[in-house]
Amino acid sequence: MTRYTLRYNYRLRPSNQAEQLLESEWHRCRWVWNQLVTNRYNRGWEFLNGKDLTAARARIEWLRDGSQDAQAATLRVFRGKGRRKHKSKRDNPSLGYSRNGFAIRDGRLNVKGASIPVVWHRELPSSPSSVRIFRDSVGHWYASFVVTVERGALPKVDGGIGIDWGVKVAATTTDPDYDYHSPQHGKTAQTELARYQRMMARRKPLAGKSGSRGYKAAKMRTARAHKKVTRQRTHDARQWARKVVADHQLIAVENFKSKFLAKSTMARKSADQAVGQLKRELETYAVQAGRELVMVPPAYTTMTCADCLTIAKQRLALGERVFVCHACGLVADRDRNAAKVILATAERHRASVETVRHSALPSGELQRAS
Repeated sequence: MTRYTLRYNYRLRPSNQAEQLLESEWHRCRWVWNQLVTNRYNRGWEFLNGKDLTAARARIEWLRDGSQDAQAATLRVFRGKGRRKHKSKRDNPSLGYSRNGFAIRDGRLNVKGASIPVVWHRELPSSPSSVRIFRDSVGHWYASFVVTVERGALPKVDGGIGIDWGVKVAATTTDPDYDYHSPQHGKTAQTELARYQRMMARRKPLAGKSGSRGYKAAKMRTARAHKKVTRQRTHDARQWARKVVADHQLIAVENFKSKFLAKSTMARKSADQAVGQLKRELETYAVQAGRELVMVPPAYTTMTCADCLTIAKQRLALGERVFVCHACGLVADRDRNAAKVILATAERHRASVETVRHSALPSGELQRAS
């Protein structure tokens, strides 16, 4: 059994009074964060300690009325990696509490000044070490508990699978039964967003509403559509990843970076495929299940023949969906051939396709050192 640290998210149902307390706590933590950002550029990293926070709490009564644990958590988050810029009032609240800053009693989450009902859709596997309370763009509150989970590796199975990422088909594998065809959930959200943008351009209110209320309603519908799309993508990605991990011992994945597609004409379709999320879910389940996960560099995977490992002299344009090998005469689907090359690279325990080509015979067998 291996122990993993995971996050379990639960919906919160705060009352109006509890919501006001959480917002007040968020304003204090936001003030601490903005002070850290300002003093970082004025005084360097010397401000990153708890003495200044303690002195500020002793000097400012409004700050002292809040939770010291939440403000200290803000300081710890600021010390971590990531962008450090000022937070505004329009940002969604996000509060962190350590083990000493919260308690769970009678099915309710208790923080300083607030007792909040929790929708327990599943039991916590262990006592949480920390929690982060946040509000999403729709206005719903959530609690994200950090817990420890013990999981054993899945029984060993035979066979491996190679995965090639794409735009038209999100994941093409060596076995067509495991291909992932994205249902393109983002079309609904894009329709709502386009409608909102057209309305803002005309500056006309919605039917039955007037002024800013109509614009607010349109923004809320767009936020709800995006939230629904996110949940659908997460569910589909996890179902697919579990299926792949359960049936294969070796999983060879193209180490594809999709950032460059964000500036191309395929940006919207590639974003709707959510390749990055598919890859993350697959990596997570593979590691937890004890599978052999190999990340293969994408260089030459599309240009290499899966049968004779010959690399084509010219690159294939994106419009060419059929791979033709002029050395052995293989004709195959472009992405399917690339998936087989990725699997062959992982099975030979090589770092890249180029090293496989130089160490393999046309028959596919490894050359032996003389």
